[in-house]
Amino acid sequence: MQVVFDTKTLAAGQRRQAWREAICEIYLQVDCVAEKQNAYAGFVREARFGAMTLTDALCSPQSIERKQHHIAHFDKDCYYLGIEHLGEFNIHQAGSTIPLQPGTGSLYYANEPYRLQCYVKSRQFWVELPRAAFDRRFDGKRPPLLTPVNLNHGLGRITAEFCTALAQESANVDDTSRERLGEQFMDILALALSGEPGRQAADEKSIQFARLRSVKAYIESNLGDPDLSLAAIAKNNGISLRYLHQLFRLTDTSVSEWLRFRRLQRCRDLLASPRNAKQSITEIAYSMGFSSSSHFSNLFRAQFNMRPSDVRGACVAPGDPSHVVAPRRRRGIANPDYLDWIREGRLRS
Repeated sequence: MQVVFDTKTLAAGQRRQAWREAICEIYLQVDCVAEKQNAYAGFVREARFGAMTLTDALCSPQSIERKQHHIAHFDKDCYYLGIEHLGEFNIHQAGSTIPLQPGTGSLYYANEPYRLQCYVKSRQFWVELPRAAFDRRFDGKRPPLLTPVNLNHGLGRITAEFCTALAQESANVDDTSRERLGEQFMDILALALSGEPGRQAADEKSIQFARLRSVKAYIESNLGDPDLSLAAIAKNNGISLRYLHQLFRLTDTSVSEWLRFRRLQRCRDLLASPRNAKQSITEIAYSMGFSSSSHFSNLFRAQFNMRPSDVRGACVAPGDPSHVVAPRRRRGIANPDYLDWIREGRLRS
């Protein structure tokens, strides 16, 4: 994540006012009162995933209030999801109060008056979600606000782990993948919020699909790691190797097939981009975890019915939907991504 503000770079007497100005620029117009005028400490790190923005913020004790005159500017129309890591942060809105503590998350609307209050140093993720795009996941209705989301199990835990993975790997993901990951995060969060208040109710299949998306996001962020084994994927996602295979049985590919397919697809995009013209085919293959240029060429030709050199010669634009080929399908198994490919026109006949 990119550091967009840090009080360490400022003299003690300048920090409080600089913090308020930074919050208004990064987030929204608000009033901010810090308890420690001359000893304020905090930072904000940011990563963008399409229309969704994720920030990691460290805050000193303070009160942040958004009033009607701030809302009149209507600078953004969005929700904010708070995920607490350290300390406690209280959200007050529409006569309700929700305490954010480690293991708890909640959602509030930015264009209704609210007050955020913390009495101790705290650190949390704030996820900015465009209102219209997120409302569509609830049939155009408003999602449940100021409802506690348990981040220690079920869909809540998957949401928190996905958020952490996005923060850790944001620098290693290209813009196209970032946008897609942002959409997937909103899908998973919507599932987590759709349970009844106080519990994360969802059938096992929904949890499995949400977990599968999280695992795929991790794979996507680590395609260039030559040591990305199935055991490493399972370990870093907090699941067993057996459960990893079980998740991919929901699709038409095994874990190994999906990993190989995404590496080949990424190589194809890199080869097609003029920005990578100075890189050799072998260098691009190695950058995506392949260890043999001849083996890579054989796999590439089998998947796309062309040689890597043919793609480079044609100078096809990266991500051109007419040249995306889906992994081979096995009979009798439904692929949750397959219909998406059809709807987006990404399958080549």
